[in-house]
Amino acid sequence: VQLQASGGGLVQAGGSLGLPCAASGRTFSSYDMGWFRQAPGKEREFVARISWSGGTTDYADSVKGRFTVSRHNAKNTVYLQMNSLKPEDTAVYCCAATPGSGSRDQWLYDYWGQGTLVTVSS
Repeated sequence: VQLQASGGGLVQAGGSLGLPCAASGRTFSSYDMGWFRQAPGKEREFVARISWSGGTTDYADSVKGRFTVSRHNAKNTVYLQMNSLKPEDTAVYCCAATPGSGSRDQWLYDYWGQGTLVTVSS
């Protein structure tokens, strides 16, 4: 599976941004997907994940209620809708895929896409 996240940019605090992650390969629908982010000078951290069917989602406490993860298997795409953005959301956002059950643990993901930079100004 090859992944490519896009949609990053500069947004003011309180604004919204949607990040699509496009996947190649016919087996996309069998993978659980995760979103992670890495802020400057910080470790990469879990943001959200979604099961292969879309029936199960999970969010980091810091984004719960503001971010929504979804997927469209027919389009081989997973999305991260980010609302009420805060300056502390500034980071490079990456999508990742695992053929096993999704997890908050980045080491369980086998495939990673190039990240997209999100900058939130105050």
